[in-house]
Amino acid sequence: MIDYKAARTKMVDNQIRTTDVTAHEVLDAFLTVAREEFVPAAVKPLAYIDDDIQIAPGRYLMEPSPLAKLIQLAEIAGTDVVLEVGCGTGYASAILSRLGSSVVALESDAELAARATETLARLGYDNVAVVTGDLEAGYAPEAPYEVIFVHGAVEFVPEALFAQLRDGGRLVVVEGYGNASQARLYIKEGVHVSERNVFNTAVKPLPGFRKAKEFVF
Repeated sequence: MIDYKAARTKMVDNQIRTTDVTAHEVLDAFLTVAREEFVPAAVKPLAYIDDDIQIAPGRYLMEPSPLAKLIQLAEIAGTDVVLEVGCGTGYASAILSRLGSSVVALESDAELAARATETLARLGYDNVAVVTGDLEAGYAPEAPYEVIFVHGAVEFVPEALFAQLRDGGRLVVVEGYGNASQARLYIKEGVHVSERNVFNTAVKPLPGFRKAKEFVF
């Protein structure tokens, strides 16, 4: 039998603390949320490996280290309403729910959304609402948000997401694919949005979020 609690502690100590994640509330959330509950049964024994885990064709649960670094970057306060774009099976939603006041977890794949809804409800994460829809469109009915967390790499951030940020709100995202990608923090100040490159990382892409090809004559 695998001791998942011990595996979770080892993940935090060896994969997360060692990559400059120092916020106690973030570390506590990763120590508390059972990652093994959010992966397919066949790969449950691999839940705490230092790698991305496939949860559906072309969709992945992000590797623990970059996920923790990105969540720390958002500096989520206990009163914050968070939009997660691309929630998958709901693992990051559960982490985010322990940091903010509530989470809107947006997913475009209806099957993944159903799994996330079931798992989060079964484990008692009752401040997460899973909704289905186009990831690039965000989720306007519950906007504005203090934090928008994009769970996967994208080529660009659509204006619709910036429009759903509250004044002073933060958007955390990985832009670019492969080794050329950057973790970025966007902060909305009135009608302006500032951006900052924070660290290099390579995470699996979300579907969509591709720039339209320009015709060259």
